[in-house]
Amino acid sequence: MTTKLTAYIEGIGLIGPGLNDWASGRQILAGQQPYQSAKTIIPTPELLPAAERRRASNIVKLTLATSLQAIVEAGLQDENLPSVFSFSNGDGLNCHTICEMLASDDREISPTRFHNSVHNATAGYWSIATKTMATSSVLCAYDASFGAGLLDALTQVTVDGTRCILMASDTPYPEPMFSKRPIPDNCGIALVIAPQQSEKSIAQIQVSLTHDEAFKFTDAVLETLRIAIPSARGLPLLQLIAKGQANSVVLDYLDDLRLRVEVKSC
Repeated sequence: MTTKLTAYIEGIGLIGPGLNDWASGRQILAGQQPYQSAKTIIPTPELLPAAERRRASNIVKLTLATSLQAIVEAGLQDENLPSVFSFSNGDGLNCHTICEMLASDDREISPTRFHNSVHNATAGYWSIATKTMATSSVLCAYDASFGAGLLDALTQVTVDGTRCILMASDTPYPEPMFSKRPIPDNCGIALVIAPQQSEKSIAQIQVSLTHDEAFKFTDAVLETLRIAIPSARGLPLLQLIAKGQANSVVLDYLDDLRLRVEVKSC
């Protein structure tokens, strides 16, 4: 018997190349507007106090922006939400800068650089921005990071019977690390996930494991984006939700194991 995790999507956030927000991204993914790739625009993180805003890196700004879209859509701005963060590599620019400093004659690293270097830094900024005291998980599973984050969030929702927000984001490394890990641009997806249907529910999802091949976009540019950025592996799921169709899609996860997501509109 195949085990399925069932939950409800109440809010979505999306920022990436040519995808400025979920409202416009939904039209593109539904086929109502053509997709045109363009450099990602990251909004200013208005949720953060001024001091933290100045210190925030791109992955912090990106993640907070997608999460704000999702929680506003779900009507949960004051909710004490548990959270799952899933990044394939974390803050690439900060990592690069620290490596440059360590390779120089002046090896003193600034406190801001240091506290931004840890993998859970974004979770700290999130707690400051939202004033939440709820638990958070911070994951990294390389190219499988979106799938790992989705499974973790769904497990929390199922076991604890409470809402959870998933935030999957990626930012590029500069050279020379870019040649080894060529993520071309910033991209992030946020999902508010609930255990039961409500008036805010957008779609029901049921997730199970499968060995079937992952979905591929027929649009070559969208397919290139899906393959190039790990967080973009969630775009086929968003496309089903955008189209409002009852259907299923297989998402990339591990080399020999993938995720089947069955979607029904609410």
